[in-house]
Amino acid sequence: MASEAGVSRSWLYAQPDLRAQIEQLRARNHQRPATAAPPERQRATDTSLLRRLEAAADRIRRLEQDNQQLRAALAQALGEHRQATITGRRAPGRDTPNKPPGTNLKPC
Repeated sequence: MASEAGVSRSWLYAQPDLRAQIEQLRARNHQRPATAAPPERQRATDTSLLRRLEAAADRIRRLEQDNQQLRAALAQALGEHRQATITGRRAPGRDTPNKPPGTNLKPC
């Protein structure tokens, strides 16, 4: 580095032989592959990749089913809440009756 040598970068680039060497080193670094392929024994086999893909597809199917069930339950709950709001009754299936105002517990 220029700072380690006690010179400015502009001085380095002004020296034709040093500039040529810098450009050579840069060109060499640009030719190297960014990531080397793993050794053959560490590469995933087609069978392994297929199993991983199948497992991911199964997980996606399960999550989609869960999502559908949750959406249906939410739609049901929202419908019951809306009906209760319209009719002035509490929603069916609730285990906590409406409390009269002012009956909140206070800290000890």
